[in-house]
Amino acid sequence: MNSQNKKKKRQKLNPEAEFRFTLDHCSKTKDLSAAISLYESSPNPTLSLNNLNSLLYICSNSLSNLETRELAIEFGFKLFDLHRSKNSSIFKPNEATLTAVARLASAKGDGDYAFELSKSVKKYALAPKLRTYGPALFCFSDNGMADKAYEVEEHIKSVGLQLEEPELAALLKVSAESGREKKVYEYLHKLRAAVRGVNGSTAEIIESWFNGEKAAMVGLVNWDEDEVKEAILTNGGGWHGLGWLGTGKWIIQRSSVASDGRCCACDQQLTCVDIDRAETEKFAQSVASLAMEREVQSNFKEFQDWIQQNSEYEAVVDGANIGLYQQNFAEGGFSVSQVVKFENVIFCLYSVVV
Repeated sequence: MNSQNKKKKRQKLNPEAEFRFTLDHCSKTKDLSAAISLYESSPNPTLSLNNLNSLLYICSNSLSNLETRELAIEFGFKLFDLHRSKNSSIFKPNEATLTAVARLASAKGDGDYAFELSKSVKKYALAPKLRTYGPALFCFSDNGMADKAYEVEEHIKSVGLQLEEPELAALLKVSAESGREKKVYEYLHKLRAAVRGVNGSTAEIIESWFNGEKAAMVGLVNWDEDEVKEAILTNGGGWHGLGWLGTGKWIIQRSSVASDGRCCACDQQLTCVDIDRAETEKFAQSVASLAMEREVQSNFKEFQDWIQQNSEYEAVVDGANIGLYQQNFAEGGFSVSQVVKFENVIFCLYSVVV
């Protein structure tokens, strides 16, 4: 299409389409001033939800610029309040609307309003998303309001969402800065469970805690070693979850892991950590559910009941499958010696029934 045809096509746009075309350009270029001029020059101040969201998006993306921050907050709230008040009976924002306004509220320092907006997803029958709760959580955390940040976390969990590294890092930071050692311990383990490897900013928060005076003071002086060993075993190895043990200054050092699995700082060998008992139970239930779905004869439940009645056995070997594994079925092969070999391998670890 040549330039003349493009020009003719542009000339055929009706006012509404022209408005949308220009607004899309403002959104792509993140031009707040042009977006405001476009809105104020429009003969109809009432916007469709799609256009309202685009303008709010431009406002929320202008918050990082100190030159446009205040204007973005003022104009964004003006738009939202105008459309909510003029169409109170029919106005129904979507999740993107609430998230954008929550970000404006957070930038203004009004975490309470940001939290109310995020909770209103239920009022409007919307599916909750983690990003909608972020503005309130970060606002409270950045302003040292630990209890309110914890309240946001509880609400997030109540709607079935899982925190990710940015949210956990914010909660860890406000907990460390307010000297709440139990909460610090809790969020360190939540990070351990949820994140494979933390980013640089999260690592700095962790280092700041362990380099602080509070970290050197907290911790039990006396503890039961057997209880600690049992807790480590219960949790799959690697951690006990009993809280801070011991006092004194921590030695903090960044390091890497060698190809043989040894820490380059302390030369300790990394060990394999198993899943904990809760995860084991969840896995067992999943396997049982799958087995019952695929079992031709519905007798797997009977097998489960038998397992419960014979709980003294730590392992049960399926002799039929072991004996027939890689055998010549044409000759009807069943290897008893194969079963015996397998039994001998694990007999030293478990009480076995075959």
